[in-house]
Amino acid sequence: MASIQHLEDLTTQVRRDILRMVHKVNSGHPGGSLGCAEFLVALYDEIMDRKEGFDMDGIGEDLFFLSNGHISPVFYSVLSRTGYFPVEELNTFRLINTRLQGHPTTHEGLPGVRIASGSLGQGLSVALGAAQAKKLNGCKHIVYSLHGDGEMQEGQNWEAIMYASAKKVDNIIATIDLNGQQIDGSTDDVLPMGSFRAKFEAFGWTVIDIEEGNNIEAILKGMAEAKSLTGQGKPVCVLLKTVMGNGVDFMMHTHAWHGKAPNDEQLAIGLEQNPETLGDY
Repeated sequence: MASIQHLEDLTTQVRRDILRMVHKVNSGHPGGSLGCAEFLVALYDEIMDRKEGFDMDGIGEDLFFLSNGHISPVFYSVLSRTGYFPVEELNTFRLINTRLQGHPTTHEGLPGVRIASGSLGQGLSVALGAAQAKKLNGCKHIVYSLHGDGEMQEGQNWEAIMYASAKKVDNIIATIDLNGQQIDGSTDDVLPMGSFRAKFEAFGWTVIDIEEGNNIEAILKGMAEAKSLTGQGKPVCVLLKTVMGNGVDFMMHTHAWHGKAPNDEQLAIGLEQNPETLGDY
């Protein structure tokens, strides 16, 4: 088991990666990426049961599907830092002919990426298909997915949510990143969603809350509880309350950094707030 300090150090380094990647090409989505850094670090470095190497079949291991694909900077950083491809490849983020496109794609064969997820609202449908395939194959591993709260305004999600409970897909844990922000403003201003707990429970899911979604220990505890609730006839939803732009003070609590790159001065400030821990690429 990784120590909390190791996971926190890795999270700090991932934040540095995010800032440097987006700054270099003056393009990308730092806000949601920073907010999900702790979660994805904990998921890949501690929670998921992963096997050596990568193949698209994913038999004999837990699987993860990123639905809100615009937070690719954190996804790429965590994948590289947990051994899927060389960390140095982060230098190619969003460049011509790179494997690290702005939204994850599969045609270039980047290890760790199982679906193209540029269009929002589709990830849960794919994750459910993978979960059912595991059941058909007699594989006892779990499928994890991550979704933005703004993304949940997409109708396809709710068809998938309804399907999951109707078909008793109980080997999936879908996490909703509740940062309250989306590209045009707060989620409450753009399209209020009401209670996610009430909605998911009404659709027949088991729901747990992680109130401190940027706290490694809280994430580990909450996800352990979620895992214990699988295999009981209901899909599991985790409501993860995070802070947009977490770890960089001027990016926090605002939609302004949803898809905006820091300038040179802002990059320096962000990096100063997140001292190097495991080595830059």
